[in-house]
Formats: sequence, C-alpha cells, structure tokens
Amino acid sequence: MAYETLDWHVGEDGVALLTLNRPDKLNAFDLIMGKELLQVFGHDALDDAVKAVVVTGAGRAFCAGMDLDSEQTAGGNVFGVDESLMPNVDEFYERYGEEPYATGVRDFGGRISLAIHHLPEPVIAAINGAAVGLGATMTLAMDIRLASTAARVGFVFGRIGIVPEACSSWFLPRIVGMQQALEWVYSADVLNADEVLAGRLVRSVHEPEDLVPQALELARSFVNNRSPVALGLAKQLLYGSAGLPTPFDTHLADSLAMYYSSIGDGKEGVAAFLEKRAPHFTSSSKDIPRIFR
Repeated sequence: MAYETLDWHVGEDGVALLTLNRPDKLNAFDLIMGKELLQVFGHDALDDAVKAVVVTGAGRAFCAGMDLDSEQTAGGNVFGVDESLMPNVDEFYERYGEEPYATGVRDFGGRISLAIHHLPEPVIAAINGAAVGLGATMTLAMDIRLASTAARVGFVFGRIGIVPEACSSWFLPRIVGMQQALEWVYSADVLNADEVLAGRLVRSVHEPEDLVPQALELARSFVNNRSPVALGLAKQLLYGSAGLPTPFDTHLADSLAMYYSSIGDGKEGVAAFLEKRAPHFTSSSKDIPRIFR
C-alpha cells in the first residue's frame, strides 16, 4: 500500500528498506506516521516475502522525535492523552486494552516498539542523522543499530519534563547497561556517533554514503540460506531468556525450539550440509511456535 510518511520497499532478496519520509520535518513523528508504522510492522513486514527489515530516515535526520508543532497534537496536549481519566495502576493494568485507556493513556511509541520487537525477522536501524526522543527510543526495539558519522542520538526527555517512553526503560539498560542508561537519561545530552559507539548502543559507525548499503548487506548476511523459523526461534530465545531466573527455564524453552526446528527445516539443513550444497528452506515465519509461557 502507499504511505504518506514512509517509503517501504521489499527487495528481491527479501530485505526490506523502510524509510521515514518527512524530510522537511526531519522525519518527526506524528499520528499519521505512528499509524503507518503499526501497519508496516504489524502487517506488511509479516509477509513471507520479507526476510529482514532495515530502517533509516530520508534527508539529514533519522527522526527528530515527536512533532511538537503538528496540527494533530495542537492545544498543549501534544501526546494525545485523555486528561479526564487519571487512572490508578490497578485500573489501568486490568483494562489497558479497552477504551478509553487504549487510546487515552497508552503510549503510542510503545505500541510501535512492541510491534517491532514481536516481528520474527531481524530488524536493523541505520541511524543516518538526528535521532532524539522517540527517534532514539524506537531504535532500541530493533535488533542491531548502525550509525552514520553524522548521527546524533539523544534521550532528551528530561529537558521537556517527561519520561523515557516506547518501552525504552526495558530495552536501554539491557543494551548498554544500567549505569550508562541512567547517565544518558539523567543528562539528556545529545550524543555524537563516537559516544554512542563507545557506549555500545550501536554496532558500528559508517560514512554517510556507506551506511544504508552496509546495513542492507548485513541484513542479507543474516537471511541468505537461513531458515525463517530457526531465526525467529533464536530471536525468541535470546530476548526471552534474558528475563528468566534460571538456566533450567531456558533449557525448557530451547528444548521446544530445538524440537520444532529439527523436525522442520533442520532436516533440510542437515541434508544440505552432508551433501555439500546450499539448503532450500521452505518454512515461513508464520510457522514459528510459541516457546515461552
């Protein structure tokens, strides 16, 4: 489908390039972009033709955060919350999926981060320029981040009196460690490419013209001659096991993962190895079972 704020292209190799496309607004996030991102990650990227996704921005920014000047968020309430609700924690946890809580309280950026996180395919961020606020936090749900030398990343919430959103308080400490996460959130500084590389937020730094080609090549290396089910199960295991209390809990999950992969694409993979040929995997990411309770 055609998008107003995004460009979505799936290559013949199955690697999709998603470009945030409001360059005149530094790709700032508005409600239209939010709905379109949910469509991409909740529907389009689940197509069997998609094996991996690379995300970048058009022009000189990745995403300048929430569009605070947008007409859709005018009137002082830029985040679209229902100021009449005042929910307590028990009330919200019990009814978060119902209206008016679903749209009047729930963080829109968090819904997008969850959609990215739940995608079974690899997702790579190619941070080409400014990525602040939601522009920074949405990348945390992606599996790997590459940055341009022109990248600037900021968890700047403290400067405008709000808190980190988009599930970033779950992702950021797991990526960079608690001490580094707290320093970046407390300071609300805008960090350059060398600083985010030193803090291990990004995998590597590239010249601007090399960034997206390198991200696409990395994505191809992950999915070429790879089983979609095995990749999806591995992603589940690594993210899911990080929160488990004992190795035994992981053992139960990876036993299920090993079982289902070995009776599926594993048969073809072993045969291809023994016959010294490239494998021909036929599974779909839709075949991935749930392995955690």
